[in-house]
Amino acid sequence: MGRNITAKKVVKSGYKYLLISKLPNSGCLISFCDELPEFSRATLEVLRQPLEDRKITISRAKYTIEYPCSFMFVASMNPCPCGYYGDPTHHCVCTPGQIQRYMNRISGPLLDRMDLHIEVPVVPFNQLSQMQQGEPSEMIRARVIAARKRQEERFKEFKGVYCNAQMSERMIHQFCEPDEASLNMLRMAMERLHLSARAYNRILKVARTIADIEGTERVQSHHIAEAIGYRNLDRDDWSER
Repeated sequence: MGRNITAKKVVKSGYKYLLISKLPNSGCLISFCDELPEFSRATLEVLRQPLEDRKITISRAKYTIEYPCSFMFVASMNPCPCGYYGDPTHHCVCTPGQIQRYMNRISGPLLDRMDLHIEVPVVPFNQLSQMQQGEPSEMIRARVIAARKRQEERFKEFKGVYCNAQMSERMIHQFCEPDEASLNMLRMAMERLHLSARAYNRILKVARTIADIEGTERVQSHHIAEAIGYRNLDRDDWSER
């Protein structure tokens, strides 16, 4: 498989969430799951170990085998069974209980292992028709390549580590140490959103990547704020909006 992979999806009704996990250095292996809650919960829970450890362990009575499993996991899902929850142009017919049961098909531990939870609302036609030319993809690609090179240089002394997603706990403290303002912001987010320690580490890794794309040496408070904003499904009141 080639290194450059492009995925494009058109959402015809309602809107979806895009959930993105780790990007390996060698990574041309991308696993995309559409309508994530429609998969059985037991099947989804199997993903927890490879997403966390980048390996799969198979244990039998007489032996245990480990296989390497580093991949990028991408999934999409509707916000509710009917697909229109939160859509300003359509009426959602789902009750809060139905929405909560739908969301509960994705366990908290699995969500914790996903770096980004991004809400993708419907864009009305009048806004689509008036949209101005944005930043060219070539410029965005150049920034991403430059950020990846910074990461490769940062981790050149660490065997098997090539990008921020692969950082260990020790590396997070070494390369993502937040300043006082960032620490206060993180503390507030942890308390208000009831985030886990795993989510805390994910936020720091994403903030480090945002800083790399910006070309900043240290992680700053606005990088932390942006990273926190990419964890929409950590909100306790999501189904009560």
